[in-house]
Amino acid sequence: MTLGVLAVLAMAFVMFAGFWTDWLWYRSVRYSSVFTTTLWTKIGLFAAFGLLMALAVGVNIWLAHRLRPPLSAMSLEQQNLDRYRMGIAPYKKWVLLAVTALVGLIAGASASGQWRTWLMWVNGVPFGQKDPQFQLDVSFFAFDLPWYRFLLGFGFAAAVLSLIAAALVHYLYGGLRITSPGARATAAATGHLSVLLGIFVALKAVAYWLDRYGLAVKSSDFKATGNWAGLRYVDANAYLPAKTILFCIAVICALLFFATLWRRTWQLPVIGFGLMVLSAILIGGLYPAIVQKFQVQPNEQAKEAPYIKKNIDATREAYGIDDAKVDDYQGVGDSKDNAKLREDAETAASYRLIDPNVVSPTFQQLQQERKYYQFPTTLDVDRYDGQDTVVGLRELDVKGIPKSNWINDHFTYTHGYGVVAAKGTAVKPDTEGAPDFVQSGLPSRGTLGEYEQRIYYGEKTEQYSIVGGPQKELDYEKNGEPTKTTSYEGKSGVNLSSPLNRAAYAAAFSEPQILYSGAIGEGSRILYNRTPKERVEAVAPWLSLDGDAYPAVVNGRIQWIVDAYTTTNGYPYASRTTLGDTTADSLSQTDSQRAVIAQQNQVNYIRNSVKATVDAYDGTVKLYQWDTEDPVLKTWMKAFPGTVKAKGEIAPALMDHLRYPQDLFKVQRELLTRYHVESPSQFYSGSDAWQVPDDPTTGEKSSVPPYYLSLKMPQEQERKFSLTTTFTPNGRPNLGAFMAVDADASSKDYGTIRLLRVTGDVPGPQQVQNRLNSNAEVAEFVRNLKGANSDIEYGNLLTIPLNDGFLYVEPVYAQGNNAYPLLKKVAVSYGRETVFKDTLGEALNAVFGEEGETPPPPGDGEDDTTRPPSGGDDSLQEAIEDAQKAYDEGEEALKEQDWTAYGKAQEKLQDALQRAADAGAETGAPAKPGAEAEPGGKPGAEAEKDEKGDQKGS
Repeated sequence: MTLGVLAVLAMAFVMFAGFWTDWLWYRSVRYSSVFTTTLWTKIGLFAAFGLLMALAVGVNIWLAHRLRPPLSAMSLEQQNLDRYRMGIAPYKKWVLLAVTALVGLIAGASASGQWRTWLMWVNGVPFGQKDPQFQLDVSFFAFDLPWYRFLLGFGFAAAVLSLIAAALVHYLYGGLRITSPGARATAAATGHLSVLLGIFVALKAVAYWLDRYGLAVKSSDFKATGNWAGLRYVDANAYLPAKTILFCIAVICALLFFATLWRRTWQLPVIGFGLMVLSAILIGGLYPAIVQKFQVQPNEQAKEAPYIKKNIDATREAYGIDDAKVDDYQGVGDSKDNAKLREDAETAASYRLIDPNVVSPTFQQLQQERKYYQFPTTLDVDRYDGQDTVVGLRELDVKGIPKSNWINDHFTYTHGYGVVAAKGTAVKPDTEGAPDFVQSGLPSRGTLGEYEQRIYYGEKTEQYSIVGGPQKELDYEKNGEPTKTTSYEGKSGVNLSSPLNRAAYAAAFSEPQILYSGAIGEGSRILYNRTPKERVEAVAPWLSLDGDAYPAVVNGRIQWIVDAYTTTNGYPYASRTTLGDTTADSLSQTDSQRAVIAQQNQVNYIRNSVKATVDAYDGTVKLYQWDTEDPVLKTWMKAFPGTVKAKGEIAPALMDHLRYPQDLFKVQRELLTRYHVESPSQFYSGSDAWQVPDDPTTGEKSSVPPYYLSLKMPQEQERKFSLTTTFTPNGRPNLGAFMAVDADASSKDYGTIRLLRVTGDVPGPQQVQNRLNSNAEVAEFVRNLKGANSDIEYGNLLTIPLNDGFLYVEPVYAQGNNAYPLLKKVAVSYGRETVFKDTLGEALNAVFGEEGETPPPPGDGEDDTTRPPSGGDDSLQEAIEDAQKAYDEGEEALKEQDWTAYGKAQEKLQDALQRAADAGAETGAPAKPGAEAEPGGKPGAEAEKDEKGDQKGS
């Protein structure tokens, strides 16, 4: 008994711990209203519908028992059931309570899962748009109809369970007879069961009526166009009137069942029910098939044209592609004036040669610093100082901790450190093709200025950490310097000072050491749910999130930016898409961190309505309203007031880093393969359908990812930060279209989609890649790499419109065994010409046959390699001062004959001189602490003394 009681108490405490830790976490992030609103909604639905189901079943069981015939009237068959009745008799109240409680619990649990449907129904905001068939506001289909369908399903379940329970009680107590001669049911049982059957048929009538509206959002296969949503000719002219007729028949049939209370016979209700079933087969099934076969198919295009037009208009509106501009574009290009082409190529785009999908190992090798740091598999593209920049965060990798144990894993190694960024358009001069870092080192220094570098919240931080208590954390380690330690000063996390909190987390995380460890004390806080997407999903469970959260340095803090979407599956006539399939490409398949949004979730309306940020240091989550017109977001803002900030509260520094989201772009491009066409006849024929090509750089059957790129579209005067992709015609490899969207959130044209429909015969991405692979220079380059035990790796194949043609640019990397990718060559193709050269400038000169300058990055039009980056002089001066200080320390150590101190001073000196050399290369200034610098980057006299000091030290 004692063990049983303890086991029950332990289970109860574990359940309480889950609830209590959730409450503490939501309170710590200041979104407790989300927790309480969700909790009370679930409790309310559980209680209301659980009680309704229990009452429905319980009342009918009680009523059937009350209507039982007297024992004297029971047949021999019923007398044989005496032992069952006698066995139940002493416990019938408990049996009734047990049955009703069971069905109530099941129904309540099912209903609590509908909390989103309830909140959307009760808080629904009008769309201000009407469907073309019923002239009802779209909100009816998006918010109301799902709730009505749930109520209908609940009603059917209650009616069926009540009918089964009542029938069993009537049989047990003699109201129903199966084998006995004479009447099969008593008058009381007949009336009772007839009413329940009447309720069931009445609910079926309601179902027929709701099915009429369901035709506007139903999906079907339409062989001419594939996936289809909304009414077609047969729906409007056969199914819709059939559903109305079936509704009327069901109402009459239900009335006949109710009339059994007075007639005490099932003859008419059974005839009516049979008529309803027959009508459902003939009117609801056979008649529409006849209409489809003999009216629609002989002239399908003309019959379906009005409905195809409705589908096109609704789909384009629902996915935000109704304003997409489609222009015809020759695509072949004018090669008569090569000098003009070469000149225009200078400003056509900022040619991003550093591929964020390739260079992560290079960042890892050159900037990892310690084994317990890591960069994401795919880096991000952002803009700093007007330039396309490749960015990665040096996050904590617990698998690289030198000695793994509970203290090290959760107390000592708690955070990553620093942003590393490189120019997207150039490699570092005088190197073998390494990135040109504008922010690097540990701690990182460069053009981003001063900012909080510790990363407690990131894409890789999936384990919990306990910080701020007596146990010091490792801050960072640097060669030649003492290990830096720190103690977390942020306000995030849950305080573990309370014994109750410690016990709750010990139970929730199945880690008893949390309860008694001496490393936890006053001020200790536990950090968990640490990835940006986890935190946003928790505080806004009604949003779908983009697969790519990306970091930006904003006002001295690292902020993770997460694009979030509102969706619905109830937009009339709009075709559905499966987000998990649509947003998959070659990148998401190789990078587990870039999971696609809402895996396999079907929707037919989507808006990027929220921009969310997560502070990398203190985990603060902020949600900003981005689409101020979205009725779905307005509905959720009514349901969860105060959780979403106004768009006007977005800081200008944050606005500079917001961009058009990739997953929304992928959904839109998939729809635009068909829905760029607005003519019903052309849409029906599919003559102008496109497809998203496979990624030619991987050799696998996976869609090419979209690329962020600053480029100039035709008839535009300046480059814009854009998200781009290409299309090929269905079943053909040549280029069919080019798509770009203005991705700069601060631009007045943000979100404007432009499509260039290619009218000429232009090679597509796969054809360009094949040409490159068959190029003689490429073959020789690959042979040389194989001889040096290296491999070739192709970077992103960029497509840029240029003077009625398309310029393809592809960086080519070499990677040796156990080494990292370095940019070695650049391939360029224009028209029928494909070249393969050492630099972009040489490749452009060769493809156009004209000399020119290396294309400048966006900004003032100058080549950034000739301009010092902002903050470069400060970095240089700081490095010089550190070098002078280290040199002085070395001289003092020499005088004292302290070789240990001298060795440490030399390590500091070497590090400082390297930083000075790097900064000097960036700024174009000599590295000199008040004296002329030698070509190697060291001060002349100091370098000589340093060399002598090294010899003397040896």
